[in-house]
Amino acid sequence: MATIDGERRRTWSQVAEDVAHLAALLRSLGVGTGDRVAVLATNSDQYFDLYFATFWAGAVIVPLNTRLTAPELVFQLDDVGAALLLTGDAFATQAEAIATQLPGLKIEPMDEAGGGLRRRAAALAPIEDAGRGDADLAGVFYTGGTTGLPKGVMLTHRNLVSVAFNLVMMIRFDASCINLHSAPMFHLADIGMFSVTMTGGTHIFTPTFDAESIMTQVARHRVTHVFTVPAVIDALSRADLAAHDLSSLKMLGYGGSPMPVATLERAQQRLSGIQFIQGFGMTEMPSITFLLPDQHDAASGLGKLRSAGVPGYGFEVMVVDPDGNELPRGTMGEIVGRGPCVMAGYWNRPDETASALRGGWMHSQDAGYMDDDGYIYITDRMKDMIVTGAENVYSIEVENALGLHPAVRECAVIGIPDERWGERVHAIIVPLAQAPSESDLLDYLRERLARYKCPKTWEFRSDLLPRSPAGKILKAELREPYWSGHTRAISA
Repeated sequence: MATIDGERRRTWSQVAEDVAHLAALLRSLGVGTGDRVAVLATNSDQYFDLYFATFWAGAVIVPLNTRLTAPELVFQLDDVGAALLLTGDAFATQAEAIATQLPGLKIEPMDEAGGGLRRRAAALAPIEDAGRGDADLAGVFYTGGTTGLPKGVMLTHRNLVSVAFNLVMMIRFDASCINLHSAPMFHLADIGMFSVTMTGGTHIFTPTFDAESIMTQVARHRVTHVFTVPAVIDALSRADLAAHDLSSLKMLGYGGSPMPVATLERAQQRLSGIQFIQGFGMTEMPSITFLLPDQHDAASGLGKLRSAGVPGYGFEVMVVDPDGNELPRGTMGEIVGRGPCVMAGYWNRPDETASALRGGWMHSQDAGYMDDDGYIYITDRMKDMIVTGAENVYSIEVENALGLHPAVRECAVIGIPDERWGERVHAIIVPLAQAPSESDLLDYLRERLARYKCPKTWEFRSDLLPRSPAGKILKAELREPYWSGHTRAISA
């Protein structure tokens, strides 16, 4: 079986036929070679087909973030010069608003409930594969836009294939894999769609991105592999696991943001017998390092739980100073990478492309170091480093320590203005039940961290912290009230 979406099941030969017909439909809608086809929809087998049909027709796919507002979507569609927008059933309102702002854009509803696209495509003669590959542009994937306007990351067919090959080799996919598309298909966290296709595994689709739907689908379809983000794994580790048969699940993969140590330890305890694998990357260079299952096992002596792993096959990673010089092992700097996974550039942004790819390396803006064994440790985003007095404080280090406190459900650490020190360390806490006292938390941290790293001020919230669709805590949103009106602001 190739794909399962609700009650709809298809073999690989049926998928290939559907893709060739759907490519013909795209052509009939005026899509030509190199044109950009945007998709605004939740996970489904139709979305899966659209990826491959767009390539088949010689065009470029632009997956759109389903959580964006209409004005944000209009910016991206206009910026990329989309020739066609295909919208899922849940996005009729956004489609109407987009049509008002971009009257020249062709918008077609997917009619997911009625299988409209598939019916329309079946009436057309299939077309031959356009044969796109290698350096041809495959997709434009927009970054989150947490700093300035979003940038369209151009990924070629070589980029996508190189990452997929690495996943096949690192994870050892084969035809027995039953992969759940729980991560949103607009996001590269779902890049498993290419590697599972390469090996002839089975794709399962769920339109919702939460722990309950994952457990339901695993039990129903005997799912073996799930790739998601730390926030969802955290929810799984707290869920009623006994209510679902998860015995088929072999592997949980995660990426998109650092996994708090407390979350990983709890997940390993509650989900015993399931292997964990981490992929570290960014839209501009997806999955450049991997932390394999045996490296998650501290008892084996190989445990590197705090690391992001080692480079994948054919990828190079280095830690550099501000001038681009490689730093000694164990020294903090910026993580840079190069290899066949690195983007072709930013859409219509040559200056920003040149800056990001200077010296032939993709500059990640992630701060970290490499140990003597070649493992990469991510300490923070460069922009999230807090400079308090003459000391640098990496927020993730403080968050990892706070996250181990038994009364803390989740937390974020940010820098806020301080007249004396420039910035001070500020902690935002979401407690599990009753909020712990500040003095209790300080005593706990001072046993684990230098005093200058400990928060000077605290904030307690009852609601969960704001997150991006990829599960990353939106620190720019948390910082904004504190820095509004200040001449010196922290980069978002």
